Formats: sequence, C-alpha cells, structure tokens
Amino acid sequence: MDNIDLVVLHEHPEWQKPLFAALERRGISFLPFDVTRTAFSNVDPLRSGLYFNQASPSAYLRGHTRAVPLALAYMRTLDLLGARVLNGADVFALELSKSAQASLLRTLGIDCPRSITFNDTGALRPYAGDIRWPALLKPDQGGSGARIQVVESLDEVDAIFARDPGVWLPDNLFLLQEYLPHDPEHGIVRLEFLGGELLYAMRVITHGRFNLCPSPVCNPDDGTGVCAVPDAAVEAPPVEFVAYHDVPRDAVETAKRIVRAARLDVGGIEYLETDDGRRVFYDINANSNLRPSVAAAFGFDPFERVVDFLAGQLQRR
Repeated sequence: MDNIDLVVLHEHPEWQKPLFAALERRGISFLPFDVTRTAFSNVDPLRSGLYFNQASPSAYLRGHTRAVPLALAYMRTLDLLGARVLNGADVFALELSKSAQASLLRTLGIDCPRSITFNDTGALRPYAGDIRWPALLKPDQGGSGARIQVVESLDEVDAIFARDPGVWLPDNLFLLQEYLPHDPEHGIVRLEFLGGELLYAMRVITHGRFNLCPSPVCNPDDGTGVCAVPDAAVEAPPVEFVAYHDVPRDAVETAKRIVRAARLDVGGIEYLETDDGRRVFYDINANSNLRPSVAAAFGFDPFERVVDFLAGQLQRR
C-alpha cells in the first residue's frame, strides 16, 4: 500500500476542485482516480484502506459512458479485497436505477411516485388503464435531469422512441412515472446528508427545468454552466437554490430512514409537496454536488464538513 490516506473515484474534475482543495488544506494525502479512461487488474494491491466514490450516473452526458460500468466493477473488486468504500458499489447501483429507488421507497412505506419500468414501449399497453396523464418519461439511469419530459399519451411515448432510438441509451431502460403537480414558487426540497445526519436543506425553484444539479459548475447563478445539459425549458430563468431553515422535522426523519436503508454515506434526498397535500419522496442522490452559497447561509463550508467526515473515517481505521 502506498502512503495514501484516501483514493477518490471521479470522472468530472471540475466538480472535485473544492473537495480536493479542502483535502489539501487539511494535509490529507489523497489520490484522484479518474474512471473515464483507466484499467485495473485482479492482482493490483490496494492503494489505500479508504476509497470515496464520486462517480456520477450522468457521466454519459459528458461522453464518459464507459466510466459508470468501470467504476461499478472496480468498487465491487475493492469490496472483495476488503477496502472501505464510501458510497460504494451497492449505493452506486441504487443511484444508477430510478426503478430500484422507487421500489425501495415503496418497501419503506414512503409516499413516492407510481413508476412503470420498461424496455419496449409496446410493453406499456397492459398498464394503459392505470396510467394518469400527463406523466413523466425518464431514463432509469438518470443524471442532471437529462431526457426527462412530460408526455400526454402512449402514442407520444411511441413516437419519441421511434423518432430517435438513441434515446434508449445508455442502459435501454426507461420509466413512465406519475406526474406530481406542485407549486412552482415552492419548487422541490433537497436534503443533504453526511454520515447519516442532515447537513443542510434547500428549496430548489426549478422554473420548469429538470437539470437541478446543485453544483455551481452546472447551475451557476447566471445560468451558464460548464457542463450544462440541454433542457426543454431553455427560455426559463436559471434554477434557484435557496437555504431552507425551517424544513419540517418529520420530513427530515423520513429522509433519514431512506439514508439508512440505502446505506448512504454522503448524498441528497429530494421530495416535493403536491397541490393536494402529499409529501412525495422521489430521488436518492449518492453523488452530492454541494452548494457552497446555501451552506454559507447555515454558517459553514460544506466541503470542510465533508473533510471532517473523511478524517473521522480515517481515524477510525
């Protein structure tokens, strides 16, 4: 083993700059492991006892489609070798599948959108009587809201895939999910967790957009992001991220149950409040792109808190 405290798996160096800077300030030796173009063998020694997964399901949107299966295979190997992997293979596999997330929420008895997973549009026909329109069409392997759209009928769904079969990529699975009307002025709520505890909460005012990545790299205040994902609401104002100091305690407790069940070390849980009074949880994010301006409203630097957590993990080892 090299004299390295921590290995960070990643595929988006711009996202990692604040974390790497905080690690350097604290004197923690780390090795960035870029999973976009790499290799590993079954006889490679461990480089460290602690690994931190920062790979993202949205890698394919940046031309890094092969990063996701490589990261997953590598983390499974690390597990077999006895390394501690934060947000490891099982957590990453859950993040890669909106259908698995929907099933987890259902088994926990938490209000979540009804979802139908399919790999052929014709297979949706037996469900035709159960679908309420409009509905959301979204890829099972999500990421930055890409390819999510509101649809009005099965014929429209058929037409989308017939027009461009490439929409099926990267994993050839899609969901048709219950559409949840809600007050656009309230937006959705995202709760960021670290080590099982709430780090901060924020409201995200979407203005009809689906790319809600909290990183200022993707959604800066001026609306021009380095890794912007094409969005249907291109004429809409930029997404707004607002500190939410008075998040209901029972919402936090529900999110904590999700974090425990998902075995999430660091990540975000999203819910929204519908027009008819439901609080619906719908997304589990293991790759948590923290928003420094929101955390500053709570009086701290979020990356310093993450490094505190990582240092604690190292100390325990």
